Amino acid sequence: MIKFFENAPFVAVEYGYEVEKILYKGKSKFQEIMVFENPYFGRMLILDGVVQLTERDEFFYHEMLTHVPMHAHPEPKKVVVVGGGDGGTVREVLKHKSVEKVYFIEIDEEVINISKQFFPTLSCSIDDPRVEIKNMDGAEFIKKASGIDIVIVDSTDPIGFARSLYSEEFFKSVSNALTDEGMCVIQSESLLLHPDVVGEVQHTIKSAFPVVDVYTAPIATYPGNWWTFSIGSKKLDPRQMRRKCELDTKYYSDEIHQYAFVPKGLYEKLMQGKLKW
Repeated sequence: MIKFFENAPFVAVEYGYEVEKILYKGKSKFQEIMVFENPYFGRMLILDGVVQLTERDEFFYHEMLTHVPMHAHPEPKKVVVVGGGDGGTVREVLKHKSVEKVYFIEIDEEVINISKQFFPTLSCSIDDPRVEIKNMDGAEFIKKASGIDIVIVDSTDPIGFARSLYSEEFFKSVSNALTDEGMCVIQSESLLLHPDVVGEVQHTIKSAFPVVDVYTAPIATYPGNWWTFSIGSKKLDPRQMRRKCELDTKYYSDEIHQYAFVPKGLYEKLMQGKLKW
């Protein structure tokens, strides 16, 4: 059996996966795309040599990226999902009955098409009538958006064409697009392997939002495993749930929301650049 070795950025470790069968291998206008079967994790989506998701553990990432900001908001109606071409985040957003509109902004249409073909349990909701798909740069869409309750940035690592989604200019545009109780969230790498990156993202969001925080989830297939999500809010404390979780979830719950956020003392070390392992 052949092995795939991940080419992940920012890390000094190498992850290898057995490949039972390569289901797809090609290149879009933006990136190399591969889908293969692994005996433990099932189907896996690889972009530019980096694991994006596996069928077995994708719910950890998609539930935590989505439901923390969605439950911290009193009644999210309009949501923007930037990236996330696999559809998993859109699937989780639409579990909330309050949602009236989802703008699904994915620059690479081919990722959506491949996910429809090989990951139907993730892409199952993207044809919902409440979803409007736009294949364009998320930063450009946000500049013209308004009246949005939640912006969820389901991005690849902050390199290449995704780098613009981690800039001060982008987060200021997000803040302008949001309602007074609005929030945004973005994945921000591993607290174990990338504390400097996590701190940098926190400081960048702080340039546009008065309330900034970070929470974590265990994701076995992301280097460092202790994965972070950086959240910015215009006024509401994202640590506080404003609705109980009554959704069909595997990992996220009221209790998980309460304990997912980094303890205050550890957070201070992170923001002061003193978090060294």
